[in-house]
Amino acid sequence: MSERRPYPSDLSDARWELIEPVLAAWRFERRGRALDFGRPPRHDLREIMNAILYVDRTGVQWRYLPHDFPPWETVYGYFAKWEKEGVFAQLTGVLRRLLRQQEGKRAEPSACVIDAQSVKTSTSVLRKVWVDGGYRQHLVEHAAALGIDMEIVQRTPGTRGFTPLPKRWTVERTYGWLMFHRRLARDYETLPSRSEAMIHLAMTDLMTRRLTGEAIISWRDPTSPNQLRIPG
Repeated sequence: MSERRPYPSDLSDARWELIEPVLAAWRFERRGRALDFGRPPRHDLREIMNAILYVDRTGVQWRYLPHDFPPWETVYGYFAKWEKEGVFAQLTGVLRRLLRQQEGKRAEPSACVIDAQSVKTSTSVLRKVWVDGGYRQHLVEHAAALGIDMEIVQRTPGTRGFTPLPKRWTVERTYGWLMFHRRLARDYETLPSRSEAMIHLAMTDLMTRRLTGEAIISWRDPTSPNQLRIPG
């Protein structure tokens, strides 16, 4: 594979080390079921992932991928296969556990914060939910039936203007981090599962950077030395 100039969205060596075992295991299992097991792979998995992250980060259409990446048809084919076979969700789970353990937390969460834009989660894992007042009327009884302790976080009486609310603010903060990925600025995907995959990719990008201490390069000023770092 010929060398190319790196893009800001490319995986560093340290970030690739976090991702590579999942993708390598996927390729090994898939090739084990193929007839051409002895034939070397045509495309480098790191370059495929770099191209997919480029789409997620910049918002570019698949057909507009730069020509120094593998062909867009190939990149999109891998994206579709990894989405369908749950690879992106698996990556998110692995990285989430690593990050929580690095921060001295239990590997699996026991609580969540939800908002109108949040995806559904498993009721077999989360037992505590923080929500805003808009959920008071419809969700309390449903949460109780599922055995979930739902706490409504409200503004302090008399407070005016913008005020971060405890627990609930983590949702808005996460949305802010996700919006550094332009593909998420609008829902361009035809299938909900593809939209979910793009969110998994954004979180993969964010969590690998957080695990390795690398800054997020802002598209607002990609040349600035003062880039965003996700706090622990």
